[in-house]
Amino acid sequence: MKRDPSSSSLGLESRTVRVVAYDEDWPALFLAASQRLAAACRSLPIRFEHVGSTGVPGLCAKPVLDILGGHPAGVSALDYVIPFERAGYIHRGDRGIAGHQFFRRGQPRAYHIHLVEEDGELWRQYVAFRDHLRADPSLARRYGELKEALAARFPRDRESYINGKSEFVREVLSRALGQA
Repeated sequence: MKRDPSSSSLGLESRTVRVVAYDEDWPALFLAASQRLAAACRSLPIRFEHVGSTGVPGLCAKPVLDILGGHPAGVSALDYVIPFERAGYIHRGDRGIAGHQFFRRGQPRAYHIHLVEEDGELWRQYVAFRDHLRADPSLARRYGELKEALAARFPRDRESYINGKSEFVREVLSRALGQA
């Protein structure tokens, strides 16, 4: 399998869980990807944020860059499918999450786009979680330790890995969104 040259530190094989050390190139890879996507969208309004663990300096992560795409409330998320596909992304539907459209790019997968309504509930959750980890290095370190332990325990079971993080994520979101 050929790796995408613009994502040399990225790429996660199907049906695997692997966590790697933070890579200083991830912010630049996000910037390049978001510029490419913005160009593909042309006249469609869109805003991008670097979310997920690759968006938290110093935090270990699965080697997949998560991009949060925000569209205005009055514009359908489905209007972005063709432009994102032109930019090399595969549309994977809503993945069972209302108000969310998911896209991926790379073989092995290296980029994910989570397209949601800008400033909507999902947008706020993605950004609040990231910002809370950025603001609290000890919390980010605990999250990294949890992810490494889960990846070692479930190297071929993504569902168990994700479920193992759920309580931690809920607690951080509750604090970050002022619901504690």
